Amino acid sequence: MAKYTGPSCRQCRREGGKLFLKGEKCFSDKCPVVVRAYAPGQHGQRRGRVSEYGTQLREKQKVRRVYGILEGQFRRYFAAASQKKGVTGELLLRFLELRLDNIAYRAGFGSSRAEARQVVRHGHLTVNGKRVDIPSYQVRAGDVVAVTAVAKEHARILGAVEAAEGRGFPEWLSVDSKALSATIKAVPVRDEMPQDLNEQMVVELYSK
Repeated sequence: MAKYTGPSCRQCRREGGKLFLKGEKCFSDKCPVVVRAYAPGQHGQRRGRVSEYGTQLREKQKVRRVYGILEGQFRRYFAAASQKKGVTGELLLRFLELRLDNIAYRAGFGSSRAEARQVVRHGHLTVNGKRVDIPSYQVRAGDVVAVTAVAKEHARILGAVEAAEGRGFPEWLSVDSKALSATIKAVPVRDEMPQDLNEQMVVELYSK
């Protein structure tokens, strides 16, 4: 499946809620989800009844778009989650939450996951002192993710951290805004992960 290159806000409107793909714009009154609270397209305002399969598909697309994952990657995460002991849906979300680009976003090193992914790819982050430029890199409890010395002077990173600090950080993540580092205190449990995602529908969809 090819990478989506259209307007990010169109994806939010299609899923019927904010996916926080555009950084600070998502928290303003200019957010298209607020201005035009209906699906995009010619018939967006009068879409009919959605089937059970359609509801499950939309939820899968929503989760995938929130984390910026392509279909092939998403299926591999689901396969890995289904092979481990535990609740498959929760394990799937945990895999996604512990991606390095998501950690960078949660810690405020990028105003959106797309920007955080760019920070990672440009080699601006280290994990336990070692530079890592792979967005899908899986961090573990106890790992320390930090911004490199050179990148600490980047205005966009500093601005993103300041904005994130005002909103607060996840309980499972300890962030030092001055040192621009984050320590993974523990792997997140379901209550500490996004509550507006219904991972059970994804499991039901892939189990058919």
